[in-house]
Amino acid sequence: MTTPINRNYIDSHWLVFAVQGALALLFGWLMLFNPSSNTSGMVTLVAVFLLAMGIVELFNALHREHNKSGWAVTLIIAAIDLAIALSLIFTIQENAAWHLTLIAMYTLVRGIIEILIGLKVPDDSTDRFIWIICGICGAIMGVVIFNSGLLREADFVRFFGAYMLILGTSSLIYGIHNRAQKLEAKITRAKSSKKRTSSKKKK
Repeated sequence: MTTPINRNYIDSHWLVFAVQGALALLFGWLMLFNPSSNTSGMVTLVAVFLLAMGIVELFNALHREHNKSGWAVTLIIAAIDLAIALSLIFTIQENAAWHLTLIAMYTLVRGIIEILIGLKVPDDSTDRFIWIICGICGAIMGVVIFNSGLLREADFVRFFGAYMLILGTSSLIYGIHNRAQKLEAKITRAKSSKKRTSSKKKK
């Protein structure tokens, strides 16, 4: 039996997760395999990425408002993305410790939010596993970034890139799974409607 689609963040339009996943994978790849020797340049790239993620979430919030779905969580995530992005942009001349703190806080907070979202998913759902695992990785990586100041200055951005690869992969998997669920629910509703119509005709 198909689980009813609830109106909450986990059932945002599948394309939102697909776009976010693609952005995160692209950014993670750039940070890990094409790193810049210029720390400020890498931080700027992080800011641009978070700005793009925040804009996607804003469009998601508008879409959810149009469909009369809950948009509070979406707006909170968008606000966090945009706030950290703008903070990095306007403090680009600050030392690496400041950037490390901002990025670590973002990674940790996002991980916690993903865990909380996952806890709202039904126990027997694949979605629950995806969200919680990704959230745990984010929380752990946030702590790792906090403690990466003992390494080279640019290393904390690479750790963030590693987390983005995890987030991107999870978002793409979830987006595909979300779309499959909605198509299955649509087919089920169509079959149910057809059966009801057939029953009425027989009567």
